[in-house]
Amino acid sequence: MANHPSADKATRQAERRRLVNRRNATRLRTEMKRLRKAIAAGNAEEASALLRPTLAVIDHSVTHGAVHRNAAARHKSRLTRHVNKLAGPRGRAR
Repeated sequence: MANHPSADKATRQAERRRLVNRRNATRLRTEMKRLRKAIAAGNAEEASALLRPTLAVIDHSVTHGAVHRNAAARHKSRLTRHVNKLAGPRGRAR
């Protein structure tokens, strides 16, 4: 039990933040798994369709502090490179 009202409030805030962070991290992992699965299957059409929403979720996670911006840039770069490789030399995914 907290001894001060401010400690009670801090506990409530921490719990709310934990749930928001958990929701963001789960959504990020799910989207990345879906894209990686399409890449592994060699499905260029599905992978290029999933790329933009996945990159948006990564950016969203950065703004909410769930992922460091350098880690997000690394993920975005690697995923985009894999999708572009699937699309072939002329058909770059945009």
